[in-house]
Amino acid sequence: MNFDRSLKIAPSILSADFAAMGAECEAIEAQGADWVHVDVMDGHFVPNLTFGPAMCAALRPHIHTVMDVHLMIAPVDPFIEAFAKAGADIISVHPEAGPHTHRTLQTIRGLGKKAGLALNPGTPLDVIEYLLDLTDLVCIMTVNPGFGGQKFIHSQIEKVRRLKRMIGDRPIHIEIDGGVTPETAPLVVDAGANVLVAGSAVFGGGSVGQPEVYGRNIRAIREACMAAV
Repeated sequence: MNFDRSLKIAPSILSADFAAMGAECEAIEAQGADWVHVDVMDGHFVPNLTFGPAMCAALRPHIHTVMDVHLMIAPVDPFIEAFAKAGADIISVHPEAGPHTHRTLQTIRGLGKKAGLALNPGTPLDVIEYLLDLTDLVCIMTVNPGFGGQKFIHSQIEKVRRLKRMIGDRPIHIEIDGGVTPETAPLVVDAGANVLVAGSAVFGGGSVGQPEVYGRNIRAIREACMAAV
């Protein structure tokens, strides 16, 4: 998985049809998705319950791009190896989900995976300042984690700008998760983001039987960003 700063659309399968997950992953990739984003929630760290390592392992044969796994679980450390073995390419954790985030990032990288940090809207950037040299991706949450379909929190745009300056020339992706639409996507891309997680904005109105809708939705987000450049 080589680093590049090109724009990437990463549909969140939290908004997909749970009865057809493998087919949904294949459909979004065929329609232009760059990555597949998997939101893992434990009903404890966030108020929702979604997928475990077994689901990721089952989906792995259906994902031919990048499996981007966002762990919203606490404690997170006991489960990292399981998600690595399940085929995750990127594993992102929240600093609040364990006592020693530096060690957590070392563990992820030691398993041969890219390491990400995810920041809730109320989590300040200084929490990760001394972790950036072990980080491959920083995910700025532009909604409070737990549920899809929430409204975008505009105050996070300045946080993205500050993060971009903090990263400097390090090879670190800036990912946005929450409320991404053709209207909000250009705002965060202009601020420095290059990976956009979108759930309902991609899956809305489409299905495995009508995957062309996914393609239209993905293109709408991408074209809105390109037009704003």
